[in-house]
Amino acid sequence: AVWDFEFTETGPLDAAIVIKNGSKEFKTLYSHLLPYMTDTESVWTVFGDNGVSVKSLVAVLSYFVLGGKSKTASVQQRISALQASSLYLLLLGIPGSVVNKMFHQILFDTCLNTVSNCWPQSLVKKRKKDTLKSSQADGKRSKPHRKDNDEMDVDEDEEQDEEVHLSPQDLLKIREGVVLLVKSLLRLLLKFPLKDEPQSADNCVQMFAKLTNFEPVIGELSFGAGQTMPELAYYGLWLLCSSNHGDEKSLRRVFHRVLYVILMMSKGESGKPSLMMATQAVLAAREQAIGFVSHVVDELKEPALPFLRILLQHISFRMVDKTDYRTRGAQAVAKLLAKMPCGDYASFIKWLFDYSRQSKVAYRMFALDVSMALMEQPEREANENVDAELVSFLSHRFLVHNIVFGRRSDASPTVRGHALTCLAQCLELPSMNATRSIKELFSTSASLTHTHLHMHVHMHKAPNTSSKDTMALLKRRVSDPKTNVRKCALQAMMGLLKHNVIMLSEGNLTVLSERTRDPALSVKKKALQCLMDLLTAHPENNLVQKAWLRGVVPAVVDAESSVQEKALECLEQTILSQVKSHGSYSYRDAQQTLTWNLLGLLCDHCQDLGRYFSRAFTVWSKQNKFTAAFINNLISHTEAEHAAGAWLLLSKVASSCPRLDYGKILDAWDDLVRSKNVTVATSCHILCVIGDIGEHLNEDTKSRIVEDIITWLKSFEMPLEVISASVETLCRLGKAETFLNQHCGELVSVCEAYLSGVILNENGAQNLNEDLVVKHLYTLGVASLHCPSKVGKRIVLLVQSVLTSSVEQQSEGSEELACSQPLSQFKASSMPSSVRAHAVITLGKLCLQHEELTRKYLPAFARELELCSELAVRSNVVVVMCDLCVRYTNMVDRYVPNVSACLRDKEPLIRKQTLTMLTNLLQEEFVKWKGSLFFRFIAVLVDSDPTIASLCEYCLVHLLLKKNPVMFSQHFIECIFHFNSYEKHKTYNKFPQAASEKAKFSLKGAQNKERRFTIYRFLLVHFTDAQRFNITIKISQNILACFVDGELPLDGDGAAVLAETFGILSLKEIKLSALSEAAGAGGDEPQEDEQMAMAKAVMQVAQKKVVSQVQKKVFIESMIPIIINLKSMLEQKRSPVLKDLMGYLQLTMQDYRSEVKEFFAADEQLAVEMEYNLKMYEKEMEAQMAHCSLGGDAASGGTPVSTRIWSLILLEHASCGCNDVRSFPNSVVCFEHVITVHIYFSSANKTSNKQQNH
Repeated sequence: AVWDFEFTETGPLDAAIVIKNGSKEFKTLYSHLLPYMTDTESVWTVFGDNGVSVKSLVAVLSYFVLGGKSKTASVQQRISALQASSLYLLLLGIPGSVVNKMFHQILFDTCLNTVSNCWPQSLVKKRKKDTLKSSQADGKRSKPHRKDNDEMDVDEDEEQDEEVHLSPQDLLKIREGVVLLVKSLLRLLLKFPLKDEPQSADNCVQMFAKLTNFEPVIGELSFGAGQTMPELAYYGLWLLCSSNHGDEKSLRRVFHRVLYVILMMSKGESGKPSLMMATQAVLAAREQAIGFVSHVVDELKEPALPFLRILLQHISFRMVDKTDYRTRGAQAVAKLLAKMPCGDYASFIKWLFDYSRQSKVAYRMFALDVSMALMEQPEREANENVDAELVSFLSHRFLVHNIVFGRRSDASPTVRGHALTCLAQCLELPSMNATRSIKELFSTSASLTHTHLHMHVHMHKAPNTSSKDTMALLKRRVSDPKTNVRKCALQAMMGLLKHNVIMLSEGNLTVLSERTRDPALSVKKKALQCLMDLLTAHPENNLVQKAWLRGVVPAVVDAESSVQEKALECLEQTILSQVKSHGSYSYRDAQQTLTWNLLGLLCDHCQDLGRYFSRAFTVWSKQNKFTAAFINNLISHTEAEHAAGAWLLLSKVASSCPRLDYGKILDAWDDLVRSKNVTVATSCHILCVIGDIGEHLNEDTKSRIVEDIITWLKSFEMPLEVISASVETLCRLGKAETFLNQHCGELVSVCEAYLSGVILNENGAQNLNEDLVVKHLYTLGVASLHCPSKVGKRIVLLVQSVLTSSVEQQSEGSEELACSQPLSQFKASSMPSSVRAHAVITLGKLCLQHEELTRKYLPAFARELELCSELAVRSNVVVVMCDLCVRYTNMVDRYVPNVSACLRDKEPLIRKQTLTMLTNLLQEEFVKWKGSLFFRFIAVLVDSDPTIASLCEYCLVHLLLKKNPVMFSQHFIECIFHFNSYEKHKTYNKFPQAASEKAKFSLKGAQNKERRFTIYRFLLVHFTDAQRFNITIKISQNILACFVDGELPLDGDGAAVLAETFGILSLKEIKLSALSEAAGAGGDEPQEDEQMAMAKAVMQVAQKKVVSQVQKKVFIESMIPIIINLKSMLEQKRSPVLKDLMGYLQLTMQDYRSEVKEFFAADEQLAVEMEYNLKMYEKEMEAQMAHCSLGGDAASGGTPVSTRIWSLILLEHASCGCNDVRSFPNSVVCFEHVITVHIYFSSANKTSNKQQNH
């Protein structure tokens, strides 16, 4: 009966059959049958002589085999099932089994499945659940389980609870049974061919593949008949590779199963492979699988190579896009490729090059990883068996130039970034060939010719790429819109600089230091790390030291706390922790030498970083970083060769250290007073330290120092920086008002007396000492801030006279100032420009202390900005007015337009300075976006100086827009009127402006169209979708509707505004990003998890549908009526703007191709025109694609001439109001339009020297 049921069902054993001790009896029978596999005596004869039916024996064995299938089977049932299966396999291996028809496929497959049925599955289930959880954790967010899945999990748990508990002793017995079964199968495979039983062969491969990870292997794995289960399993797989089991198909099926072990996936009988966690056991199994494939190739040689290539291709196409798995997969490919001879290796690299240009991002990423893994191996050398056309594929140079560097401009930012990372990693490889190949790319000696010049048709000849172009490309990647690309480009740039591939020039190093101020947090951190690595590699290079300082020190005041911490860590590691006593200093100590070199730069070439450096010490002082030993070490250097750097550090820490060696500091002060060789920076630092310790000094010492400072200041021999530091120290030594009035008042009096002698003396100006006058003016300004009561009217008039001095002086009694005239217009000035510039600063400081002076001189300052021709004076006037704006905000508010007019100054310095200062005032809300300020500010985006335009973009996006997110959308419509100088609208562009200011900021006219649209695109890119949606409605209501209602005349200026409006509505930047992203999604970027990718795609489609419906409704209700009326009006007036309207409609209706008649139901003629336009556009696109595939047309870019002529005729026809568009297919068009287009193409033909068929 069992044979009749094909071994799918079994009944109870016959009562006559009694097995007392199952395991023992099975073992006894097995031991008696085993010799018959080799003996000449036939066991079948023995069975016949003893009346044993073979079929009955198999039926009995099947009873035990099927009895072990149940999950609730007892330990004895499982062991009996394994032993019965072993007996059956043993019988199959005995000669004569075929004649006796012992083989039955279903029973054979059931015996193979006994291993998985009898071995407990609880651990396997747990591993599967862990795999599922890990795959969810790898994604960006986990998805909630469906209800049916939860119910299924509950059922599985119930079933799991019903399983029999197995003790360790039970598991050992079951393992012995599994080993017996596997060994029986191995004996069978040696004698019994499965060539005619492919399904059974597949099941054998599947079983062995599962057993490769059955238990760990201690020591090196042997692929012969070993003792551990993985060794037996691999030996079984090796036997199945034999031609006895299926010719070439046998090797294919074995490699197919090993594929999933290498990919670290679990493959069931059906369904999709699931990714396994990269545990130690899984990684060990992967290494064993790679070793087994290598063993097979070594043994079989040539016959295995085609299947090895197929295996590698499958690995490439099935590799998941996870970094760890990709890296290990690439290493596996590289190890297996090492088994290929040169010819096959080169052929695979050729395939890899094509694979690296596949449309799927994951493929291109994996190709880069494989290339990197291959470059870690020795480079192949060609032999006589390699075809000449494949020789170039053997070199590392090909991998670097064509695959790694070839992906530098990939469409996917992920691939671009990874290619740059690989480029940097190439320099760290031990292969000199890879490093040499990188240097070729950036070599200045010759242009690079790519190595795929001799490839087949599918490869294109690459143009020569100069090192200059390559470097320019790398710098563009450092400024890439994508954060990840910028990070990777920084890593590549650092590697190139570190290994001296490119010059350590100031320009190249600036690229790194500037990225520490990148908008993205991760990029800033990466830039800091790159600077640290570069400084470690080149500690002696002065340019690297400067770049490090300019990148790291300003990051101390970064808005992100983590960046501040990183910068502080770099500074502490490089400077603070390296300060040792002078006695232990050695110039051979590179780290200490670097520290003092950096401090020397901060005292000399990088003094502008002082305020950022001070912020670091403010933070450190709160963390108690300054120990007594640190202070003593610093003081020990104050009289040595590194005195400048020591005083710099001491000036930063003195205020937070209550106990210092005052004796040494006072000795240094005495040396400073006596010596004239102390540098300016060191003098300022010593003065700062004196001010910090002033409260700890006795009165006699302080009096002596005050006297020294006053004497020093009265000599007017010090530089301006030292004058400022001296006055500041003087004020810190005595903070009482009487003290300040006494000493600062004394300085003011001295300055007043000197300036009087110069200005009021008849010959004073002729014998002018410019440097001395500047120092007196500067001293007067800084001293007057501390004693405003000592500043009299005479002093103010003297400073004013410096600005207005001439041979014939103004009388002292003229107190009234003509507010409408600049200071330079009172009298012809004879003072040098530098003197007048410092006089402006001094007058500004006087105004800060006296409100009435500010009210008096503000008009004059404003006029000075407009009429003065001296750069220094105008620059200082801007500074003064912006400072006064902070102190007297309401008073200066009316003069903000005068300051903003400097955004169009002829000097870049003033434009940049004005932009920076206005940004600061706007951030602190001392200035509001009133009047023309926004439009003047935004116009700087198209400044002739790219650095100023870039600075403006940074200020707008990263500083001002964050504070006021709606400012772009609020001013957008008015931008259209303002930049076209259109003032006929009742609401917009009505703020007062002088004619000169209008002309200065005007962007009117066709010559400025591209500049205007640059501004429009910039604004729209930074709109939210809600703002884009609303601005489209506002444009139709506030511009288009005004022309329809007659509020705006359709004259020349009006037509220009209307045409520009249609141009704006046609921009891709005004489209909702929800629609464009949904349309552009579909494989350009890798997805972490396929379920997430599917869910995201569904969400995008749903979002697009909802948004599209809303937009469609608004378009029909708001736009269509206005468009129809506007078209009718334009046709009546034969306006050329009709072309712009039709162009906008054609572009818009491409999204609603099938709904044209529904949209324009009120104007059937327009509907027909739109349908025809869209049809012609589609034909044009099809023809262009066909033309491009045949080589294209150089003059027309691949578009057929007839199509382009017809499109132009259509636009010309529509622009004059010719309405019978329906007659176009019959070629009934206006002859004058054909002539117009013909003339256009004739002139184009003459230019290009090519004939076109009209």
